[in-house]
Order: sequence, then C-alpha cells, then structure tokens
Amino acid sequence: MITDDYFKIGYISKTHGLKGEVTAVLENEVELPLTTSVFILLDDSLVPYAIQSISDRGDKSFIKFDQVDTQEQAGKMKGCGIYVPKATRPKLKRGQFYNDELIGFSAEDETFGMLGYIADIQGTGLNKRMIIQYGEKEILVPVHSPLIKSINKSLRKIKLNLPEGYLDI
Repeated sequence: MITDDYFKIGYISKTHGLKGEVTAVLENEVELPLTTSVFILLDDSLVPYAIQSISDRGDKSFIKFDQVDTQEQAGKMKGCGIYVPKATRPKLKRGQFYNDELIGFSAEDETFGMLGYIADIQGTGLNKRMIIQYGEKEILVPVHSPLIKSINKSLRKIKLNLPEGYLDI
C-alpha cells in the first residue's frame, strides 16, 4: 500500500546480468547513491530493499540489492516502482518542486479560466509534462514551458497562458 509518506523515484525496467542486478530508470531529481535503501512496490505493498551497489550509465542506473542474487529473483521486480520516504529528500530552493507535489493542483488559464486539476506528471528531464484533466479529455503541458506563468504552492494553483487553439487539439 502506498501512503502519502513515500514518493516514486523511478521504476525497474529489466534485469541486468545473471547475479540479480536490475536496470532502473530514475527521475533526474533523485540522487540515489545518498540512499542506503529503497522500497519496491510488489503486489500493492512497499517492500524495503537495501542497496548493495549502484552504477549510473547515461539515463539508466544498474542496482544490486542485498539478498537478490539470481536473475529469477530480479525478474520479479520488473516493472515495479521504486519509492523512498518523502522525509529523506532534500528541501528544494524557492520556485523548485518535486513532481508529486504538483498532483492535485488546480490549473487555470489567463484566458479560458479554470481548466481542471493536475492528474499526473509524466516523462523525465526536459520532457516532463503535466496531465491536466479537462472535462472528458486530458491536456498535456510541458513542465519546462513558457506556457506556465506561475506556480503557487500555498494555494495549490498553477496559472497558464495557453495559445489560441491549444485546447482544441
């Protein structure tokens, strides 16, 4: 069971090698080497795993967990989310935010008014997009975009300035 005390930092994409290593895709805002253990979402439960070793190559991380010693054991983790307690993440500077902090914010456009609420954040790096539930459809807005005019954490509101026709796509 996932609680509000944890946040997703990535997922396990596949096994790596024959000795229980996995390939993980992590959000770029996470510095996993500072963490000694993580939680893997297995069968709707967060299970703690100690990290034995980790190496980064490009946008992928290769992780060896304690007590995961075979390809079969690692294979059971394929597709599973990787979580850490929110209390362990560093405080961000003013104007910065973690993806999960935006979920549930209201999205308002300067011209069209209230659009809806942010349902999710997808992608990584400069390709992150907010998914805003707008009536029966979803609007995708790049997180690193001139379309975003302001983000107010205390009011849980994002102001946008969408170009004409953006909602018709």
